[in-house]
Amino acid sequence: MALSLTTDYAADTGNPEPYLRRIAEAGFSHIHWCHHWNTDFIYLPSEIAQIKRWLRTFGLQLLDTHGSDGKEKRWASPFEYERLAGVELVKNRIDFTAALGGDAVVMHIPDQNERADNPFVWDQVRRSLDELEPYTRAQAVRIAIENTGDGAGNYENVHELLATYAPDFLGVCYDCGHGALHGRGLDQLEAMKDRLIAVHLHDNDGLSDLHRLPFTGIVDWARLAAIIKCSSYHKCISLESNMRHEPARDEQDFLARAFAAGTRLTRMIVG
Repeated sequence: MALSLTTDYAADTGNPEPYLRRIAEAGFSHIHWCHHWNTDFIYLPSEIAQIKRWLRTFGLQLLDTHGSDGKEKRWASPFEYERLAGVELVKNRIDFTAALGGDAVVMHIPDQNERADNPFVWDQVRRSLDELEPYTRAQAVRIAIENTGDGAGNYENVHELLATYAPDFLGVCYDCGHGALHGRGLDQLEAMKDRLIAVHLHDNDGLSDLHRLPFTGIVDWARLAAIIKCSSYHKCISLESNMRHEPARDEQDFLARAFAAGTRLTRMIVG
């Protein structure tokens, strides 16, 4: 059974080799690359080549990559030099994804409050997307805009981008944990299911973004599975759960429970 787990289930920096090995040993076939997801880290050719060797050794495939808008290299920065550096950072993740066989780079965008406080930030996002569009098409890697869980949420902004850019360039990454925080995520997903190209699946208590395993919180997994089943998403289930808020801190136990939860959810979708 094809099943994906995020690489940062225990740590998101440092040598990823031990985590890749353990993911494979637990039975997963794919990974969502989430290392350095909120940093300015640039992957150089030697690093990409080594990661490719590890994936081959462990029999893993890259599903998709969590891009970064960076700390000082930020594609939505009001400072043009930072925005341009942020575009280069996104291009680096596109190169990374293309080299390793993935098909999408997941990106965050400002929420409604951020846009209201500084409308120019939204202009910068649009400018960055315009510059990235030909680059992504050339690499056959799409950008997936993620629904966020902070503040007022970003659903209106996501819908605006979907109406502006073509499906072969830009789609949606639905994060069900973020959706649970606002209590209306599945209604929003229903409205944009035809643009779904990536998923971040995890659970929480409706109050905090805990990234717990599926079936441990309040997410309506039956409804989510039904929506995914009739959506444009055709890849395997991808868990973005991690150990940080799990009651048991044993790594092997966590991975076994993650695989069991992913298997259960896959069966709910495929029937």
